[in-house]
Amino acid sequence: MVVLTTERLTLRHLTEADAPFLLRLLNEPSFLRFIGDRGVRTEADAQDYLRTGLWARYADLGHGLYAVERQTDGVPLGICGLLKRDTLDAPDLGFALVQEYWGQGYAHEAARAILDNEVPTLGLGRVLAITVPDNVASIALLERLGFRFEATLEEDSGALQRYVWSP
Repeated sequence: MVVLTTERLTLRHLTEADAPFLLRLLNEPSFLRFIGDRGVRTEADAQDYLRTGLWARYADLGHGLYAVERQTDGVPLGICGLLKRDTLDAPDLGFALVQEYWGQGYAHEAARAILDNEVPTLGLGRVLAITVPDNVASIALLERLGFRFEATLEEDSGALQRYVWSP
């Protein structure tokens, strides 16, 4: 199901057919370093991750992470959307692209579409984003989107920086 379209992108619900792409994305060195290891090692693991994680969010919250694909050829580039983590008091923006698509404005375009369309539809007063302190590319993107640094959080896995955005 298509959720949003932009000038160059389609954001849609992830499907079982996305399992091979999700397997690739979740095992990218940058994903493992900056976001974390989800333990997805096979297409079957990716399908399970879809069923128990991503699809469950669509059902429970009515939103979640969406596939980001290029309109011209349908190539999947990454994921983007709003998450609701138990440890945060507001939804947070999440995004990840396969590294070969970095630096082309796709993450900004997808994230901007989420902020401009989903946030008002859901009636959110603010959106958070979290990242590790050395993820300079994500921090730069968050700042370009209008997020501002709010706090450093100490988690079991290490320090995270929390950013906030208000419509």
